[in-house]
Amino acid sequence: MRIEAEKRAPGTAAQLRRDGKLPAVVYNKDLNESITLDMRAFDKAFRAQGTSSLIDLVVDGQEHAVLVKQVQMDKRRREPMHVDFFAVTADEALEVHVPIEVVGTAAGVRDGGLLDVQRREVKISVLPRFIPNHVTLDVSSVKIGESLHVRDLVAGLPQEATVLDDLELSVVAVVPPRVSDDSSAGATEPEVIGSAGDE
Repeated sequence: MRIEAEKRAPGTAAQLRRDGKLPAVVYNKDLNESITLDMRAFDKAFRAQGTSSLIDLVVDGQEHAVLVKQVQMDKRRREPMHVDFFAVTADEALEVHVPIEVVGTAAGVRDGGLLDVQRREVKISVLPRFIPNHVTLDVSSVKIGESLHVRDLVAGLPQEATVLDDLELSVVAVVPPRVSDDSSAGATEPEVIGSAGDE
């Protein structure tokens, strides 16, 4: 996706935002430039690309392949206030978090179990041109009591990528259905749906 930007003109950040502009910076070890871009254009690109996909950022005609490194949000208005873009170098590997897309209906879910998604992204090191938008994990064969791990994601990643997370970490599991205890009928305590440790 492509975003047009320009070097930041004089004026306060608040005024820029009132004009529909978003203050930002694009940087790497050889670059540090303050810029502004259209708020709506960024919102559209960020919703589509997230933080793990490259964006073509064009600043006054000069194009940079960038990743969104940080977004400062206005919590009350739920809109971005400032963005940090990292300009990548083609031959330098990056560490990125790739979203995990779970597909299929687990066999254990069809038997009444519950799918517990424990991780929603995996950290990898890879050259910019090989960064995937996501990695797919098919859970169709997972039965009650079984789980899939980070190692099960490797086949779906580019062969050029190195997984940085522990390969034995659980990604999804199918747990037995919760069964109500008839002997507790009439008890006043509510049913416990989950615990603080559940993710």
